[in-house]
Amino acid sequence: MMSFNARKLKTSPGCPLPLGANFAKSGIQFSIFSRHATAVTLILFESDRPDSEQIKIPLDSEINKTGDIWHILVHDLTDGQLYGYKIDGPYEPHKGQRYNSNKLILDPRARAVTGTRRWDLTKALGYDPDSLDLDLSFSEIDNTPFMPKCIAVATSRKTRGRSPRIPERDSIIYELHLKGFTWHPSSKVRHRGTYRGLVEKIPYLKELGVNVVELMPVQEFDDEDNTNINPGTGEKLKNFWGYNTIAFFAPKGTYASAGCMGEQVVEFSNMVHAFHEAGIEVILDVVFNHTAEGDEIGPTISFRGIDNSLYYILKEDKRYYKNFSGCGNTFNCNHPLVREFILDALRYWVIEMNVDGFRFDLASILGRDQNGNIMSNPPLIEKIGEDPILRNTKIIAEAWDAAGAYQVGGFPGRWAEWNGRYRDDIRKFWRGDRNSVGSFATRVTGSSDLYGESGKGPLQSINFITCHDGFTLNDLVSYSEKHNIENGENNLDGEDENLSCNWGIEGPDSSTLIITRVRVTQIKNFIATLLLSQGIPMLLAGDEFRRTQKGNNNAYCQDNEISWVDWRLFEKNRDIVRFAREMIRFRKNHPVLRKGAFFTGEVQSGKKHPDISWHGHAVGEPDWGPESRSIAMLISGEYAELTDGKADADLYAIFNASRTGREYDIPESPSCKPWKIAVDTSKHSPDDVHEPGKEPLLEGKRYFVNELCTVVLISD
Repeated sequence: MMSFNARKLKTSPGCPLPLGANFAKSGIQFSIFSRHATAVTLILFESDRPDSEQIKIPLDSEINKTGDIWHILVHDLTDGQLYGYKIDGPYEPHKGQRYNSNKLILDPRARAVTGTRRWDLTKALGYDPDSLDLDLSFSEIDNTPFMPKCIAVATSRKTRGRSPRIPERDSIIYELHLKGFTWHPSSKVRHRGTYRGLVEKIPYLKELGVNVVELMPVQEFDDEDNTNINPGTGEKLKNFWGYNTIAFFAPKGTYASAGCMGEQVVEFSNMVHAFHEAGIEVILDVVFNHTAEGDEIGPTISFRGIDNSLYYILKEDKRYYKNFSGCGNTFNCNHPLVREFILDALRYWVIEMNVDGFRFDLASILGRDQNGNIMSNPPLIEKIGEDPILRNTKIIAEAWDAAGAYQVGGFPGRWAEWNGRYRDDIRKFWRGDRNSVGSFATRVTGSSDLYGESGKGPLQSINFITCHDGFTLNDLVSYSEKHNIENGENNLDGEDENLSCNWGIEGPDSSTLIITRVRVTQIKNFIATLLLSQGIPMLLAGDEFRRTQKGNNNAYCQDNEISWVDWRLFEKNRDIVRFAREMIRFRKNHPVLRKGAFFTGEVQSGKKHPDISWHGHAVGEPDWGPESRSIAMLISGEYAELTDGKADADLYAIFNASRTGREYDIPESPSCKPWKIAVDTSKHSPDDVHEPGKEPLLEGKRYFVNELCTVVLISD
């Protein structure tokens, strides 16, 4: 049998576009952009073994280059072919160039990557780490055996069911880590920690009532690029969260149950289809603000070895990288070619993988120019918002970065935003902080102070109490301080000010029933507030059954029981799961909670009552003072038309963050119908939230609201 590297391959010059590895009738068309390269070699591999045979195909700059694009058509290659590049050019760090033809380079547009279980990026350093000159030196080590390989995957535009296209106003987002959601043995899924394993949990998510899942990064990254050690166990820590992308077109191989030789592409696509069949959208958390190549002493994996000075924002001495991401480098997002790369990646996930939208990590970086300055009219942000392929997708900005930019309420265009102000002000109110009532009321009604002046509405606000970054909801009411010592950074990482309260004892509360009761009530208060607020609510996975990270508020490196969802807590805390499920149903049943416009507090044309009014212990007497700890709002149901043309129910919500309970006078409902008690978080299940049609009537015109309690009355 002829050996792999002795094969007589027929080649043709090929075409410059499309970029990447694309299938033609007679083979595979390879195309890669590199403006400053002097030589490019395509390498084909027989397998992903370190000793795999190779075929090296040097590209002729006269025949295989058009403009800045190197290209070749290799005939008779089939689906699953492994490949990579060696690229030569100047190694002049002070001029921003770091070519090293000893390093295997991944195609930035590779649709799958294999061999990712054995990364060894120490061999990918473009310099000699033992040299006193560090990155000014040059590495002669060929790292090919130690690097993952790209996989040429034939895209399949199979007819799939259409996206559910959940309207923004009806969206209820559930943020989860794909592996961590099902990796714990208690998940009882067959394919733990994989795309297929997540599909097995669709019935749970559907029953809970969420209709949009937001997946933490699933684009290819290296689990092992964290060098820290857990001081408690001595174990090497991981890159668990994945906010260090290497291949932006490639779904993570180790999340596939069937293998990493292209199966991850099919399995991811099938997962999205299964969610769509269940009426649930899938949005991806994407990290275009930086890459896994780090700063000047980081590895050469892809972009650095292709065109370092173009892909990254560099300092005046171009040896060094501007670091607006806090991760060593900053992607040069508004260079025209990098901008097109990002857009192509987003389009790929929408067209080929059928995803429904994106949440952009540190999105303010997308608005920085090639010198790192915030732009007044950033072309990339505008293009993402207006691109015809992306037009119907959800686009959500984390509207800040690690260099001080904070654009919550001011992100350009149609983008929604993670509302960090909402998180903080809701936490302050329920902790009992002074001067918190006014801000709380503003957040609950959609943050008009942030979004009103720019002409946006409440649906631009993604409301959340917790997310992956910070305490879980259980830990928010169980810890007053972060406990990150196991991250190996001397407890210096993570936010110091969490606006949390342990309610008497730091940590687990099993020995103190009073504290347990307070914590459970506070969890219900947070869930109720979130689902009663104007805007789009986002829940963190497992918060509905008290998932804990043991006080770790930055568990990015913990691929263990700190981060894995422990489904035994679901059995233990079914009452809270029920509360969350019924509050989600309550929100869905009342469109007046999902308005596209802000309340005015006035009687609008054709109506009989103001859309909203504020109250205190006495009707019409809200206390906005610095010592106030409670507020009540009356929402008129006539401002939300139901599909049958009738008005929604009137809602009266009382939020009491005081440490004492007292009676509240209850106003007459705008509809003049009797009030019924829908929610009282101080009660035990099932009286904490009543199912539709089973709400008891309010007797009299007063209601005693216990300390640390949310009460909701309805009149319909």
